[in-house]
Parts: sequence; C-alpha cells; structure tokens
Amino acid sequence: MKEPQVWVLIGVFAASMFGMITVVSTLFVHVVKAEIGGLGNEVLGEIRALDRDVTALYRNTFGIDRD
Repeated sequence: MKEPQVWVLIGVFAASMFGMITVVSTLFVHVVKAEIGGLGNEVLGEIRALDRDVTALYRNTFGIDRD
C-alpha cells in the first residue's frame, strides 16, 4: 500500500467512527427523553415531594436557604 492509500483508510475510519458516535449518542438521548417522558405524573409527583423534603432538611440542618 502506498502512503496516500493509508491516509485515505485513516480518514475513512475516522469518519466512520465519528458517524457511529454521533448516531449512538443521538439514539441514547432519544431513549433517555422517552423514558423520562414515559414517567407517570405519580412518579414525577413523588420526585417533586422528595425534592421538597430534601430542601426542608437542608434548610433545617444548615439554617440557610438554597435559593
């Protein structure tokens, strides 16, 4: 193999790897958004209640507000 052919192979490999990383990360973000969107209002309410409880504990423990 000549040197230009090696550089072409390196470029093709780099482009394919970049494309694959782009596709995988896009699909991952799509799946995460779908899972979060699929959570019922009951689960989201529990998460908000937990956040409220943790905020109250934080304020009582340190005597300051996070806001």
